Amino acid sequence: MKIYSFFRSGTSHRLRIALNLKGLDAEYVGIDLRREEHLAPSFQAVNPQQLVPALAVGGRTLIQSPAILEWLEETWPEPALLPSDPFDRTHVRALAAMIGCDVHPINNRRILKRLRSQFGADDAAVDAWCQTWIDAGFEAYEQMLARDATRRGFSFGGSPTLADVYLIPQVNSARRFKVDLSRYPLILEVEANCAKLDAFRRAEPAAQPDAG
Repeated sequence: MKIYSFFRSGTSHRLRIALNLKGLDAEYVGIDLRREEHLAPSFQAVNPQQLVPALAVGGRTLIQSPAILEWLEETWPEPALLPSDPFDRTHVRALAAMIGCDVHPINNRRILKRLRSQFGADDAAVDAWCQTWIDAGFEAYEQMLARDATRRGFSFGGSPTLADVYLIPQVNSARRFKVDLSRYPLILEVEANCAKLDAFRRAEPAAQPDAG
C-alpha cells in the first residue's frame, strides 16, 4: 500500500488518520504542491485529476478521499469509523460532510491560489475568506455537538469516527488561517481527546517526512 500525500493537505491528513486508526501501514510518497509536483506528467499518470491524496493498493490506485475512506471502512471494518445504527451513521456522515463538502473545498490551495492570481487577494484577504467559511462551518458543527447529549468526548460517542477524521485536519487548517477557535469549546474538546491518540499524532502535518 502506498499513499501519495502532501504534509499540509487536509485531504491527505484525513486519510493518514484513517489508515492509522485502521492499523494499516502505507509507504509515504510526498507530492510537494508548493513545487507543483502534482502537475507533473508522472503524477498525472497516477491521478488524472492531479490532486492528493491517492492510495495505491493491489495494483489499483484509489483517488478522492471520501471514496477512499468508504473503501477503507468496507474493506477493514474494524475498528469501525461509522456507527452500526443507520440514523447514527447518517449523523456521523453529515458531520463529516459539513467539513468535507461545505468548508474544505472553498478553502483549499487551488481556490486560494486563484483568489490571489485572478482577483488580487493579498494574505489578509485570503485569511478573511478562509475565516468566513471555516467559522460558518464550525458554528454549525459546534451546535451539532452541543445538541448530542450522548456524546462522550468525540464528535460522536466515546471513540473516533469518520466525523473526527474530517474535523481534526480542518482545525489544523483553521489555526493556519488565524481563526479564533476559543469560540468553539466543544470542537477544542474533541481535538484534545483526539490528540491523546497515537493514530492522530502520527498523522499530524509536522510528523510527515515531507514537512518543512
